[in-house]
Amino acid sequence: MAKINLRPLDDRVVVQPNEAEETTAGGIVLPDSAQEKPQRGTIVAVGPGRLLDSGNRGEMSVTVGDTVIYGKYGGSDIEVDGQEMKILRESDILAKVL
Repeated sequence: MAKINLRPLDDRVVVQPNEAEETTAGGIVLPDSAQEKPQRGTIVAVGPGRLLDSGNRGEMSVTVGDTVIYGKYGGSDIEVDGQEMKILRESDILAKVL
């Protein structure tokens, strides 16, 4: 995982999606048009946390290197150094893979 020059703001994270499955469990090869969008990825950058009414920052529950599962259509797709990335709010993350 390469270091990227992005610093997300507030409670946002930058996720590098895992590659889409190219074959089914039965071994059938899927064309690009039939592959599902990946919903799992690795966090490569984390913002400082949401600004609370008290003026403090809320603590983020994920860190760089965590593998997470997120909603299929959540976040914004971007390209950094030729690699597809997603910027998500922490609330768009459904689970952290342990």
